Amino acid sequence: MYARMERPSCLPRSSKMNSYITNALSDFFFKYETPRQVLVRNRRVGVVCRLIQLGVLAYIIGWVFIYEKGYQSTDTAVGSVFTKMKGVGYTKVDGEERVWDMADYVFPEQGDSSFVVMTNYIITKGQKMGTCPELAEPSYLCNSDSDCARGIIERTGHGHMTGKCVGNTTKTCEVVAWCPVEDDRVIPDPALLMSAENYTLFIKNSVTFAAYGVKRSNLVEGIDNQYIKSCVYDPKTSPLCPIFRLGDLVQMSGFNFSTIARVGGAIGIVIDWTCNLDYDQSECKPIYSFHGLYGNPKETDMARTSVGYNFRYAKHYMEDKQDKRTLLKVFGIRFDIIVRSVARKFDIIPTLTAIGSGVGIFGVATVVCDLILLYLLPKREYYNNMKFKVTETVEQCDNLKLGINTFIYYIPDVYAGPQVSANIILQNKEPLDEFKSEKEVSME
Repeated sequence: MYARMERPSCLPRSSKMNSYITNALSDFFFKYETPRQVLVRNRRVGVVCRLIQLGVLAYIIGWVFIYEKGYQSTDTAVGSVFTKMKGVGYTKVDGEERVWDMADYVFPEQGDSSFVVMTNYIITKGQKMGTCPELAEPSYLCNSDSDCARGIIERTGHGHMTGKCVGNTTKTCEVVAWCPVEDDRVIPDPALLMSAENYTLFIKNSVTFAAYGVKRSNLVEGIDNQYIKSCVYDPKTSPLCPIFRLGDLVQMSGFNFSTIARVGGAIGIVIDWTCNLDYDQSECKPIYSFHGLYGNPKETDMARTSVGYNFRYAKHYMEDKQDKRTLLKVFGIRFDIIVRSVARKFDIIPTLTAIGSGVGIFGVATVVCDLILLYLLPKREYYNNMKFKVTETVEQCDNLKLGINTFIYYIPDVYAGPQVSANIILQNKEPLDEFKSEKEVSME
């Protein structure tokens, strides 16, 4: 049996449109919707839900707030580095004594954040422009002029070939070059400037965290002129002293000084400014660390294709109205000072963002538990019926131009009877008129 209503008179389109707009505005301003919740008493699902929520809570507190400091904003610093070397070296080569000071063994001299300290060298004195024989190496040996191609410049050679084969006992090709040519086949061992181990390096570093208006220097509170005159950096006893002994730097970077001094190498000095500005600014202090940047200290020289760090440096002078030079092949330790900085401070915006994202992640527990309830448990159909409320199908008055009346409520037979409320006329497959009075209600 079906319940239906007689066709109501449809309002004009303009009136219906105004009514819809009025109802929509009324619903928007004066109605509140809240989701329907179903309390499920199931131990397995309850345990899974609480475990997931506990894991999310641990992630938010442990990772987001404690480890990643999600409640703080960050800023990186703008900084500068100034260096100064001190120490004197002494050499005696071929009976010639010489003293080397910081103006002789530091390149460049300006005190930059990247510099080289000379520890060994090969010197070629009195070079002048002219013609002379090449080194007695296999690629330059010759028996006649035909073995020397005129105008050729070998990649590893010292000059421009003249096409002549010269020499008395050992003949080599003649070149136009700075003569005599450099012979760097034998590297002095031990290093000529082993005294560099006792040189000292002074580092002055300042950083500015512009976002927080904080300026800091590695000459922190408690470091005065009297302290600097006597201190030498030690990671345990003097971790804030800005003066470093070169031998200690090499050792802390993992190298052996006698080995690296002979052929050269590269060492990185890292100044780390990691500051929590929620505390007093005086707690913002640098931490130094040292790293061997070139090669593996456990390798031998024979195992590597390119050994050490070196470059050439020439000192020009005039003698007898002729340009001459002294050529130095310098072996040294290259120091690169690297400043890393990050400052953190409490900020309400990242704090609220972290909390909001954490609350959103709690929704994972609901999704997982719904999947278990609706698809995995034996009583999934029961839980599905409890979770979703399905309404009966309703079709309302269609456009009058179509000439079709679809204003029908389909009501199951179970509702047919005296219990049906007023304003409803139960008839057999006829329209239900909801506008009739209570007296007109009748049963078939």
